[in-house]
Amino acid sequence: MEKFQVTHILLDCGLILLATKALGMLTRKLGLPQVVGMILAGLLIGPALFAGGGSFQGLIHPTPSEMNVLQSFSQIGVVFILFSSGLETDFREMKRSGVAASCVALAGVFVPIALGTVIALLFMGGFSAAQNPDLLMNALFVGCILAATSVGITVETLRELGKLKTKIGTTILSAAIIDDIIGIIALSVITSLGGEGSLWQTALRTVGFFVFTVCVGWLLRRGFRALVRIYPHKRRTSIFALSTCFLFAYCAEELFGVAAITGAYMAGLMLSGLGDTKFVDRKVIVSGYMLFTPMFFAYIGISADFSNFTPEMLLFALVFVAVGILGKIFGCGAVARCFGHKGKNAIAVGCGMIARGEVALAVYATGHSLIAYENNTLIGIDPLVATICLIVVSSILCPITLKLAFRNHHDGDIHDENRHVSISSEALENVHHEAPIE
Repeated sequence: MEKFQVTHILLDCGLILLATKALGMLTRKLGLPQVVGMILAGLLIGPALFAGGGSFQGLIHPTPSEMNVLQSFSQIGVVFILFSSGLETDFREMKRSGVAASCVALAGVFVPIALGTVIALLFMGGFSAAQNPDLLMNALFVGCILAATSVGITVETLRELGKLKTKIGTTILSAAIIDDIIGIIALSVITSLGGEGSLWQTALRTVGFFVFTVCVGWLLRRGFRALVRIYPHKRRTSIFALSTCFLFAYCAEELFGVAAITGAYMAGLMLSGLGDTKFVDRKVIVSGYMLFTPMFFAYIGISADFSNFTPEMLLFALVFVAVGILGKIFGCGAVARCFGHKGKNAIAVGCGMIARGEVALAVYATGHSLIAYENNTLIGIDPLVATICLIVVSSILCPITLKLAFRNHHDGDIHDENRHVSISSEALENVHHEAPIE
């Protein structure tokens, strides 16, 4: 039986934290999200790029049992990410964001899911592959990754262009947040189907989970408000909130068959908008980004396997990236046009939705068990490399395309934003941060 070495884990953790910090700062200087640097750090220090290349297997080469520990750390990290995203969502403002933003968000979820599912099936042998339940679940999982949106880069670009508080800016921000909620729910449904294969049971469990969330969350919200009133800005409130996150994540996965990240997000949503929410969120960010969140991003790179990389996989990655970007631009843009955003405005809405980041990786980490294998041989598609490519390319293209869409665009064209109910930009300027660890 393999002997587990705690000291090896300490070495791995030390190297991962140093590498993710250094590469994260470098990519930030280059104008890219630090998420990209953290993933690259995992690729560079791990065995992914050096498999079969001689005696050197990377700075860290975890044994299977050590890899399990790093995976556990990474799964806790993704729970931190989604909990923080929920805390930063202003649910009351989101409800008032308007029908337009909701419809744009729906298009931003279901158009990419449909396109991603189609291309995955085509690369797995054609539409006849859908007759195999494992391949169909694999294809739907690929589509779910394309549904994710990361709004951090979009916020910074809109602020730089002076469009953050305009009608078009608030539409993009509102749609991006609603997009993530719908996307996470869709992932939960698909992963549940992958486990049981029964649509009505999945629907029943999902509805049951949200009833549970609302009822228990309402009680916890009242308890949290009372705790904050007695002990404002105390660590105990953060501990209470974090325990709520972990318990919701556990109940979602174990009791209802819903993805744990959905439970974490809903826990954050239930505690959002209260007196000490921002204080708690800062504590969660610090706690997560000190250890678990860098572990999550690095683990993605460390666990990547390029030993069987083929030209077909490269072609799939290129098509995956193209569909992921064009699906958001044309899907969201078309719906925005139906709600009065004409010309470049409609294009700008679509361009503002193309950025992917930590949520796309969270979706991959949660649903990777849906990748189809037969006798330990991959028969479906592992979209990890394609997902990393999408994050890098979309992070670069999002600010560029937004700037082009707003070129020669005057504020006078959109001064009617006060006539539209929209989400508060001030409340959302820090929503879905890419990696605030400076």
